[in-house]
Amino acid sequence: MKKSLLSIRDVTKHFAEVEALQGISLEIYSGEIVGLVGSNGAGKTTLLRLMAGVYKPSSGSVLLSNGESVTTMRQELGVVPESTGLYSRLTAWENIRYHSRMHGVSDEISWARTEKFAEHLDMKESLGRHTKGFSRGMRQKTALLRALAHGPNILLLDEPTAGLDITSARTVRALVRQLRDEGGTVIYSTHQLAEAQQVCDRIVIIHNGEIRADGPPKKLLEDTNTHSLEEAYVSLTLDQARTRKEDNDKESAFTGWWRRLFTPKTPTTTREVMESE
Repeated sequence: MKKSLLSIRDVTKHFAEVEALQGISLEIYSGEIVGLVGSNGAGKTTLLRLMAGVYKPSSGSVLLSNGESVTTMRQELGVVPESTGLYSRLTAWENIRYHSRMHGVSDEISWARTEKFAEHLDMKESLGRHTKGFSRGMRQKTALLRALAHGPNILLLDEPTAGLDITSARTVRALVRQLRDEGGTVIYSTHQLAEAQQVCDRIVIIHNGEIRADGPPKKLLEDTNTHSLEEAYVSLTLDQARTRKEDNDKESAFTGWWRRLFTPKTPTTTREVMESE
């Protein structure tokens, strides 16, 4: 029997009057790749942030195998958000080392793990380069190395191949499967059904803040009497997907000021483009 590493028990999450998640219960076991599948606004990212301890549930609990809340044991987790959040003035290794030191991991241990996984991601020669000039794929790979360097028990990935070229996406998926084969546990959030079917041992379909199905791809097809995961998904989500609240919200004056302050100005003239390069 596989060991349970993470227990989500009857969790709800509210944002003002919006109920993002409704009575979610889920067990994450050792040595599996679990796919969180759903449309934009379904609740996937909210659930991932609860697992990572970024959010606290409005009700219910998110506990590790030792009974501790994830908010107090974040070193057990490795997180790769959709936005990588790298420091552009640091090299790839400096980004990774900084993150590892925050987890209390020595540079020697961090480097050994980084070097090992960098070989698989074809990133070893780029570890000394500043991330400012990195492509989207290289930034994503660096974020993945950063998440693995402190030796987490559970890896949380939010749309890990979004925007990647075919080769980079294949490389990331191959590493995820390797981690599973070595006994690792991966939570893989995606809205790509084909990718989930290709990578994941188990698929959790989330729709409008609820879990509509949970099981291996083959079992989902049998339970829904369908021939493809796409057909199974459609049959389980016939009710209209809710609109994300932020899509309809007007930007506040403070939010607009904050966004403009930290968003680089887009060059509009030839001279500005040349100066920015």
